[in-house]
Amino acid sequence: MTNNRIGIDLGGTKIEAIIMDAAGAITHRLRVDTPKYEYDETLRAIKQLALDIEQQAGITATLPIGLGTPGAVSLKTGLMKNCNSTSLNGKALRQDLETLLSRPVRIANDADCFTLSEAKDGAAMDASIVFGVILGTGVGGGICVHGKLLQGVNSIAGEWGHNPITPGDLAEVDESWARLPHRQCYCGRKNCVESWLSGPAFELSYETLAGEKIPAAQIVELAQRKDSLATRVIEGYHKLLALALSNVINLLDPHVIVLGGGMSNINSLYTEMPAILTRHVFSDRVDTRIIKAKHGDSSGVRGAAWLW
Repeated sequence: MTNNRIGIDLGGTKIEAIIMDAAGAITHRLRVDTPKYEYDETLRAIKQLALDIEQQAGITATLPIGLGTPGAVSLKTGLMKNCNSTSLNGKALRQDLETLLSRPVRIANDADCFTLSEAKDGAAMDASIVFGVILGTGVGGGICVHGKLLQGVNSIAGEWGHNPITPGDLAEVDESWARLPHRQCYCGRKNCVESWLSGPAFELSYETLAGEKIPAAQIVELAQRKDSLATRVIEGYHKLLALALSNVINLLDPHVIVLGGGMSNINSLYTEMPAILTRHVFSDRVDTRIIKAKHGDSSGVRGAAWLW
């Protein structure tokens, strides 16, 4: 059991813990609801989850913990930053957990954990440069080079979700999209990639055009039934996602882009985007593969465990 480690994924609605062995196999799994808005309650929930899963596994020795979070540790202050779960911002999360649990804790952004999982033994295994993308409640990204996470001097490598979508990008969809209202992002800026390509943003695009709010899955279903408005929204999403990813390819030139999160389940992304990318990538060919994550919703928690 000496090579086992705990991975914990701290999400906005749930906290999931696993025990993973040295070969990458998950032997135990537990989930609890995330406490709302209370930092101290979140710390206690993580501690109890770690203790409970060790007890479930019959492990008496304390295991190292890797934690995926909805933000990053500031290299300037050592405190959390850029968390859309805002109660974490400005907190010494890693140090507080190490004190509470009396063991070492490693922390990485949840999108970094997702990318690490898929680069280690997932859909992008053995690819030299991997860009991982989460298209869910938010939009995140991470970079792995030769199986190792790229952190960056500002601890923001891969944070493409807060690059801007320009009026010109919207006009590429069609002129009516360029006239849609600007969108405020939680980071304080307007028209971030996240504000147009997250799951809630996809629903907002439909609501703005249709005057009716419906879930993303229903919009996709309507498009599959050839509903004209839903088709227009999903085609717009294809184009905006391809435009945003073309900037990533022009800068990073990854071998593989792995998509995860709820929006990655739209099958047409993988058939429609490659042709759009060729119009925007600064090359005579685009060999970057756009693929769906192998480990699905487990990628984040598995990547947290892979931090060890």
